[in-house]
Amino acid sequence: MLVGSNADGEDLNQYWEQDNQAWWDWYVTLADNKDKATNFVDIAPIQHYDMPSDSELEDELSTPYRLTEDHHLAFRRDGFIRLPKVLSPAAVVRLRKELIRLLNKTFPENNRSNRFLSLEMMWIESPIIKQYVLSPRIAKISADLLSVKSVRLYHDNALSKEPGCGRTPWHYDDHHFPLETNDVVTAWMPAQPVPKAMGPLSFAKPINVFNLVKNIAFNKNDTSYDKRVTEVFKENNVAIDSKPFEIGEASFHHNLSFHTADSNKTSQSRIVLANTYFADGARVVKNPTMVSGDWQKFIPGVGPGGIAASELNPLCWPANIKKKDVEQ
Repeated sequence: MLVGSNADGEDLNQYWEQDNQAWWDWYVTLADNKDKATNFVDIAPIQHYDMPSDSELEDELSTPYRLTEDHHLAFRRDGFIRLPKVLSPAAVVRLRKELIRLLNKTFPENNRSNRFLSLEMMWIESPIIKQYVLSPRIAKISADLLSVKSVRLYHDNALSKEPGCGRTPWHYDDHHFPLETNDVVTAWMPAQPVPKAMGPLSFAKPINVFNLVKNIAFNKNDTSYDKRVTEVFKENNVAIDSKPFEIGEASFHHNLSFHTADSNKTSQSRIVLANTYFADGARVVKNPTMVSGDWQKFIPGVGPGGIAASELNPLCWPANIKKKDVEQ
């Protein structure tokens, strides 16, 4: 999967030489996959809902979500939180329809088997996805959980784990995002319910378990990193949250939160919109590595050490919107 200098030796301190889909094709090979799915579980299609109009969707995605003190405490302790009813079922259905349209436009049917498909920067092309990505509702949750006043977009990401695709390796996003801050959060919004057989996102908790594995050397050529993290977590009886996701439920995870996802053993694609936000004022690290993929696509014109505030990193919260009930 690696080419050019990326394929040489074990050095990570170089720029990624391919596109981000090639990055994912490589990255999933680093997961230890002992049990590959051969017989897929048939699951029922999503229940029919009348999809919201553009104005109804805008209203929903501008309305604040009520976070409690318990939510804040849980996020600070565990590094992630699952929140019910972040999206209405109707909004989930409309999101899924648009993501499928974009995925079908990009990936031919005969080249999807067992793959982890990825699309980024969809908000530039799709007015519908733009509403979900620049949503004041989602961005405010992110800013509040980070306890910062303002957040910018790093990028959006459509993640489609196709039937038969194996595990996602254990990782934390601090490896992936070349941002010189820990005030980074990813909103993971499934575009359908995610039962256990579909491979829901799973989190190690509490957040400080990253200290147990921070000195394990990342290996770009095999599954040794994933295997060793799994071993250390088992040796230390680390708690793993791997519950299914209900329709409309979303998770928000910190960039120090270790997470993975099981294989998709169902006959449906597990499609997710993942938006990553970071505290306004953050800089790009001085030495980005190949693990960050094609990061310059997401922060164009900003070099190492520069402030990450390109035209593709809009301020998402506070937002200049008309909705009266958004709380500052």
